[in-house]
Amino acid sequence: MDIIIIRNNQQYGPYDEQTLLSYVNSGQILLHDKAIVVGESEPHTVRCYLKRAKLKVHRQDKGNIFSQISTIGSELLFPRTTLFSKQFLLDQRFLILALVGLFPMLIMQIPLGGFFVFYELSLYFSIIWGLFFYDCFKTPQVRLKTTLAVFFITQLFVFIAWGFGLPQLNPFYVFTQAVFPLNIIGFTLGVGFTEEITKAVPLLIILYKAKEPLIPQTVVYYGLISGIAFGVWEGVEYQMTVNAEQEYTVSFYLNILRLTSLPFLHACWCGITGYFLSFANLYPKYRKGLYVLAFTIPAILHGLYDSISNWPLVSLFVVIIGLMLLMVYLKQSVNYQSKLRQ
Repeated sequence: MDIIIIRNNQQYGPYDEQTLLSYVNSGQILLHDKAIVVGESEPHTVRCYLKRAKLKVHRQDKGNIFSQISTIGSELLFPRTTLFSKQFLLDQRFLILALVGLFPMLIMQIPLGGFFVFYELSLYFSIIWGLFFYDCFKTPQVRLKTTLAVFFITQLFVFIAWGFGLPQLNPFYVFTQAVFPLNIIGFTLGVGFTEEITKAVPLLIILYKAKEPLIPQTVVYYGLISGIAFGVWEGVEYQMTVNAEQEYTVSFYLNILRLTSLPFLHACWCGITGYFLSFANLYPKYRKGLYVLAFTIPAILHGLYDSISNWPLVSLFVVIIGLMLLMVYLKQSVNYQSKLRQ
């Protein structure tokens, strides 16, 4: 029986069973290599054909364990030259893995307490989100320096604005204490508009200072970063106050939520804001309508979510709609441009 070996779309042979066995014993052919008998149409593994021929494999060892390891060599086991080379230490994949995997261990060594403990952990999760958004939404216009500026400027602005009680200055904020559906007014016009406008401040600065027209995906990316930054600040505040007053299991769950999904919601809503702001900048004759859409759509999604958050499945539906809108907007950006050019 003549057998052909197929490896990496290349054919070798044909070989009879004894020749095939000798190649397997020497390690030149593997038991799981694909093979086919000349004249047949269905391939099998080498193992299958040897088993069918009742031939036993006795693969040869090249020396003992120590001689095999010695052959591999110390440079492959501990590649000193490569490990400490500038090229490796600046390798993007290595830096990302080290940052994501080891950052919590690093911040544990910093002797800080209180607010800073919560902030450090929130910062860690925001880094993960930031890397994810960078991988999915980055454009040639995206700059790391601008990304970091957006992240920290958003938090600084929120810290100052909330310190002066900005939300309470909004007359609609009192309606958040009303029963449903009246509370929608408070959570949309009071909470939603206030927070979405606040998150948009860095985006407006970027658009004002831009030295070239920014494409929608670029501004969406910075919107996602601004939303995550706001989510970090809000998450720390809730973990230190509202969540801390809950029973341990509930508090643990709420803290995880404040580090993961809830900052993501703020990011999606601010991404929508960035989308319409970018078009307002590209097509100024429609800027008034686009500015209204930039803040109204996220504020409505935000307000609806907050007002029905006691009904998880319904609020989840609102969240999914918001995410779907963001993605569809990005897919239809060419259609928007064609429409607004008229």
